[in-house]
Amino acid sequence: MKNIRFIYVAIVSFVLVTACDNDLDQSPALDLEASNIEDYAPVLNAAYYYHTGVAMPQLVMGDFRADNMLMIESPFTTMDTYNADLEGGDMSGAFFSPVYSNLYKSILSANNVIDNSMNATQVAEAKFLRALSYFKLVLVFGDVTINLSPSPSISDTSILVRQPANDVYNDVIIPDFKDAIAGLTNSGLASGRASQIAARAFLGKVYMHRGDYTSGVTEFAAVVNGAAAAGITLEADFANVVTDVSSEIIFATQIAASIPNADGSTSASTFVGWFGGADTKTLTPLDPRLTAAFDASSAAGGGPDLRKALSIDVANRRGVKYTGGLDQDFIEMRLSDVILLYAEALNETGTPAATVLTLLDPIRMRAGLNSLTGTATTQADVRTAIANERRVELAMEGHRWFDLVRTGAVDAAMGETVNSNYYVFPIPNSEILATNGVITQNPGY
Repeated sequence: MKNIRFIYVAIVSFVLVTACDNDLDQSPALDLEASNIEDYAPVLNAAYYYHTGVAMPQLVMGDFRADNMLMIESPFTTMDTYNADLEGGDMSGAFFSPVYSNLYKSILSANNVIDNSMNATQVAEAKFLRALSYFKLVLVFGDVTINLSPSPSISDTSILVRQPANDVYNDVIIPDFKDAIAGLTNSGLASGRASQIAARAFLGKVYMHRGDYTSGVTEFAAVVNGAAAAGITLEADFANVVTDVSSEIIFATQIAASIPNADGSTSASTFVGWFGGADTKTLTPLDPRLTAAFDASSAAGGGPDLRKALSIDVANRRGVKYTGGLDQDFIEMRLSDVILLYAEALNETGTPAATVLTLLDPIRMRAGLNSLTGTATTQADVRTAIANERRVELAMEGHRWFDLVRTGAVDAAMGETVNSNYYVFPIPNSEILATNGVITQNPGY
């Protein structure tokens, strides 16, 4: 059973952050002020809920911006080009605005819990969600506004000024994830709720994006070594890795066809259609380069790579990885992802190749492939092997573009020189207009 389905009625009644166009220019209605709230569970649930409005854009940006998936209908074809054309009404409305607005709504709800709830577990969950929200904002937009108040002033425009991404990491994301680790346990672990192991996994990923591989090793080792005790194990069959009941889910945003998503446009998992060719903007979304990556994996591993047929339909040029239909959850972190990041962090900190590559064996054997131990001996070769493995293992799960940016591999993968301005996405123009330009646009857009 999905365990956050009940929250919708509470969310609709808790209109904390939906009154204005500018998502930081908002205060709770009088009867919902902190002093009048006794039960913060609905407020916390709202912080979870707003991530449903981020699932589709995040997944599409992660794969369609990269070399896994393609758009075929204008103006959405600009997702596959790297210039100022990406910013625009249709594109912003479909992708950038839902990410920006819903994450700040989640942050406002989390702030309310953090400042006012007397329940330590609720506060720790809210810290997790605030850290996760800011992590997503930084990955997508770079420098962003920091707001740590449940009711920011509508007259103090200084709080709208975008802060350097480094400061967001150091002042909010890393401390909040650490607080979540300290305040949460893995007792009664549920894929849709924050947990200690999920906080560690995301903190490890944050360190990877910061280039702090030593700290990444520490967090990922704790996750990998503690997974079994938390009831998290690799799925025996790759066909089950992104199902809602997968045994390797560490954290997922839960979506139900019976409950409207936070983006206001649907009550279902629309990303399934984007990858499966059910949307007119991308009837044949499969990028031939992803097909080639699976074929190369088969050739190098004594294939065929079983993940190919379970991920893509080459004849119809579409993705088939998601089989959950309208109720498909957005699986944000799973054990395979962590194992591959752990291997990468170990490699970057000088661990011998054989030790690193052994970690990949269970993932590769599940895919019907041979061990890579002995086939790659240098640090550079191991780095490439892990990157190749991440691509085919996590295809259509929203990781590819952000992995390319993180590892400095954008130009090599895309076969062209991409201006780093376009590593991030445009700030929604509505936010810039609503703040009279206090919130500024990213360079190049």
